[in-house]
Amino acid sequence: MPSSLASKRILVTGGNGFVGSHVVGELLARGATDVVAPRSIEVDLCDAVATRALFERVRPDLVLHLAARVGGIGANRRQPGTFFRDNLAMGLHVLEEARRAGTAKVVVAGTICAYPKFAPVPFKEDDLWNGYPEETNAPYGIAKKALLVMAQSYRQEFGSNFVVLFPVNLYGPRDNFDLEDSHVIPAMIRKFIDADARGDEEVVLWGDGTPTREFLYVDDAARGLVDAAERYDDPDPVNLGAGFEIAMRDLADRIREKTGFRGRTRWDAARPNGQPRRMLDVSRARERFGFTAQVSFDVGLERTVAWYRAHKDEIAAREAARAAAR
Repeated sequence: MPSSLASKRILVTGGNGFVGSHVVGELLARGATDVVAPRSIEVDLCDAVATRALFERVRPDLVLHLAARVGGIGANRRQPGTFFRDNLAMGLHVLEEARRAGTAKVVVAGTICAYPKFAPVPFKEDDLWNGYPEETNAPYGIAKKALLVMAQSYRQEFGSNFVVLFPVNLYGPRDNFDLEDSHVIPAMIRKFIDADARGDEEVVLWGDGTPTREFLYVDDAARGLVDAAERYDDPDPVNLGAGFEIAMRDLADRIREKTGFRGRTRWDAARPNGQPRRMLDVSRARERFGFTAQVSFDVGLERTVAWYRAHKDEIAAREAARAAAR
């Protein structure tokens, strides 16, 4: 059956970022021919005027709102106000301008950080409001969760077809490997590979290693987002994940093995652990639009390690250039 995407003008916010670039690739692979993905330097979605001008110029039939200010625990602790302000502002402007422009559908990427700190595992969508998020990620998570309220409210008042998905922690090629604001998998991969190259005897990791996480390979996430764009039109939020749980100590051991690092791992318990456990109930995505993860965790890690090895010199060069320009 031919994809309906071929007939649509599609706007992907954040389309040049980690997740967005994979989503653009998935759209093109499914036959989309008119995809617009402006860079943040071209359009500041935190600016209402700039966002309105974008929608007036593009007039999209479909929007995938993936633009976000993201980072690991350290970045969230340093800039909680910025994370709250920017993520809320971008979503507010995109949804309002989509309503004004009469955009037929918007798919919004939320975050697992929206869930309560002590939500029962596996996290079910109905538990989103049963407690406060983990403190280090709360401003980011609450900003994203507010967009769910906006989407549902606009659907009720204006008939807007706004859909919100909540992806679990993502990883894969083209992720952010900058240790100042990267997430856990790219941070571990870089630490182990770089330590091995220097001949270090140990790698220091944050926390005590007991928290658990679930991870979804970025190509699977892109497929799930596009599946929802094609086949999901309901107001209910939907988790997007792989449906497994792994402790940080076990994750570190697995990445250390795949990178070939032979030294010790030392856990710095003075650093925050973040949320104690994370794992999603992924049944709604399977039941509502047929999504299940396909890439195994071992294969995904191997691809991500290989990508960093192939690009680590250019990553280091970009970071050096940025540092020199400060």
